[in-house]
Parts: sequence; C-alpha cells; structure tokens
Amino acid sequence: MASPVKFAHVVYMTRRYEAMIAWYRDVFEAEIVNYDPAIAFMTYDGEHHRFAFANLDVLKPDGGSPDDRGQIGVNHVAYTYASVADLLGTYERLKAAGVHPYWPVHHGTTLSLYYRDPDGNRIEFQVDACSAEAGKALLAATDNPVGVLYDPEALVARWKGGEGEETLLVQPVGAPSPVPAAHGMT
Repeated sequence: MASPVKFAHVVYMTRRYEAMIAWYRDVFEAEIVNYDPAIAFMTYDGEHHRFAFANLDVLKPDGGSPDDRGQIGVNHVAYTYASVADLLGTYERLKAAGVHPYWPVHHGTTLSLYYRDPDGNRIEFQVDACSAEAGKALLAATDNPVGVLYDPEALVARWKGGEGEETLLVQPVGAPSPVPAAHGMT
C-alpha cells in the first residue's frame, strides 16, 4: 500500500480575505504566488503553494458576515504521493473498497483526486506534475488555477498499458473545471 510522502497544502474559506493573506504573509513570511479577487495561493518555502484562500465574499456573496462561521475554515488538506503509480494504485485500492473521488482534476501543478471522509472533510491526494519552481511560474502566469477534469479510469488504463509517468502527468486539454458543490466553493 502506498502512503503519501508529504503534507502538501491547506485551503481556507474566508470572509476576511485580505486580512488572512496579510496574516499568513506576516506570520509565515509567505509570498503570494497567484492572486485574484476569488482565490489566492501563497508559499513560504520552495513548494509552489502551501496555502490557498478562497474569498467567500466573492464566491458566496450572500453567505453572511465575517463572524458567521458557515463555510469559513478549512476547505481541504492535501497529501502528495511519490508517483503516478502510487496515486493510481491508491485510487484502485479505494475504489475496490467502495470509496470514490468526487473530483478528479489536473490542476496543472498537480494531478489530483479529491475524497470526502465520513464526516464530509475534504482530502486531496495528489502527485506533483512539475517541479515546485515550475509550479510557482505556472500559478503566477495562469488564468485557470483550478485546472481541468480528467477520467481516472482512462488514466489507469494508460498506466496499466505501460505509458510513462512523464506523459501521464501532462495536463489534458479542456475547459476549466467547474468546482463541484461538494467542494464547498460553489
């Protein structure tokens, strides 16, 4: 059984968008890698991002005040696997146990599968699709930090057919993925 090799990042939902960004910049000496009115990505080390902040005032403008907890707080935590084989092997193991991802998405920086635990907590299992430095550059330049959907079954078939990791990690061409309601950002 493959296990994650590292903790990757955490995403927060907030109605105090600018204050949260400023606090994490000050406390962690983090830099902004990508910023727009709805979502910002930050890092404090060589990783492409360690934090993301989703602005609920933009995403859910009728959702309440900064003190109305609602969806405020952790959106998901992410764990990185060492290889596509480990990620897809985990996908197959979980599928056999009746556990299915609710969102297979290629973010450009990562190939990811999102799951919910029995309490509804969201977890991202991912494998890096590029180096951290290339990921920072991609996040800084992209207008689609969400990424595109992919079919995990088709990817498993390609993997089992002997396709190499380098080609399995290429982001598919497609429209920006809608963020599923199960992800709490719609």
